[in-house]
Amino acid sequence: MSKMTPLDRILLLATGLLAAYQVAVGVDGFSALPMIAYTISFGVLLVAGLLLIILGFEALDSPWVVIVSTIIPLSLSLGLVWEHLAAYRGVYLLFSIAGFLAVVITRSFPMPGKLSVITLAIVHGIAGMVIFLLPILLAAQGSVPRGYALIGVGGALIGAGGLLLSFLKAGKPILSKEIIFKVLPGLLFLMTAAFVAGFALAK
Repeated sequence: MSKMTPLDRILLLATGLLAAYQVAVGVDGFSALPMIAYTISFGVLLVAGLLLIILGFEALDSPWVVIVSTIIPLSLSLGLVWEHLAAYRGVYLLFSIAGFLAVVITRSFPMPGKLSVITLAIVHGIAGMVIFLLPILLAAQGSVPRGYALIGVGGALIGAGGLLLSFLKAGKPILSKEIIFKVLPGLLFLMTAAFVAGFALAK
């Protein structure tokens, strides 16, 4: 297991502070469900960052990591859809609930073949694409300020991080464990900074 460096802890602390700011200040002005969804998403990110600081990378060995990490993109994408795609609110809410339950079930009980990996890829893939594409398309159309596209940049980073961790937990890492742990703190910080900046510039 790679040892966490002081720089890793500083980056994770900065990530936690940005997430805490977003929970305390950045969600103001949203309607009820987006506010709840964004609060959950950044709240989980805050707790995850603090746990990594306290427990080190060993925390990622927990089987609950995949389940908990699914909450972040699902909640964030639900808030975006609820804000900007009113016609799809009900459908995406059902997908978010069903997707999360599917990940919980396939990760909690033995499943045949690659069902757990496929389920995770589908849920993370759809949520990640929403976070990546929706803000960029809205900014390109002029529906929102251009800075809102930074949320899409954060979506690309969360997608990259999610894939790296998912394949690592599935036993088929895209990169070596050492490299993943080396880039993860910086990736989390840049992702959170892009999200916070995107939401701030949209107001």
